[in-house]
Amino acid sequence: MSEEQRTWHPGEIVPESGIYGCDCGAGHHWSTDVKGHRFPPLPEGCPGAGWALKTDAHPDTAPGT
Repeated sequence: MSEEQRTWHPGEIVPESGIYGCDCGAGHHWSTDVKGHRFPPLPEGCPGAGWALKTDAHPDTAPGT
């Protein structure tokens, strides 16, 4: 996973299991995703472009720790 990448588009591979929120800024769309799966589409009507990690499912095993 690139340290520069902060959001991922629907259909991309999930880099870390966790809870992701849409990047529209409204904080109203959430998705629980599993590492290795693909990100789901954003909900209909959401003006966002991608998903951003909000809560890491395994913070003690994250790369670089």
